[in-house]
Amino acid sequence: MARPTVLFVCVHNAGRSQMAAGYLAHLGGDRIEVLSAGSQPADQVNSVAVAAMAEEGIDIAAESPKLLTDSAVREADVVVTMGCGDECPFFPGKRYEDEVRRRVEVLVAELAP
Repeated sequence: MARPTVLFVCVHNAGRSQMAAGYLAHLGGDRIEVLSAGSQPADQVNSVAVAAMAEEGIDIAAESPKLLTDSAVREADVVVTMGCGDECPFFPGKRYEDEVRRRVEVLVAELAP
């Protein structure tokens, strides 16, 4: 059985989406495929986000912002947007979410019990 895929999206893919992806990778383990991307990716992940996640025991220091592609959205079973509005593509039939840790915990419970 294929693992469900979750895509976290924000404009720069340097803070919130990286943190959410880190939470899901940590909480979901290898049961869920985790992707993140941005419509205008930054050069690097925000150091404040890296430090905040380190306080949670989650290391995202090696991550890098990635360009959002239509294929990544199509591949995902769930797309979690971080409030970037029109910057994020919308595909009918995809499930979209818009909060971080609490929603990540719910996703883990739903997708990989």
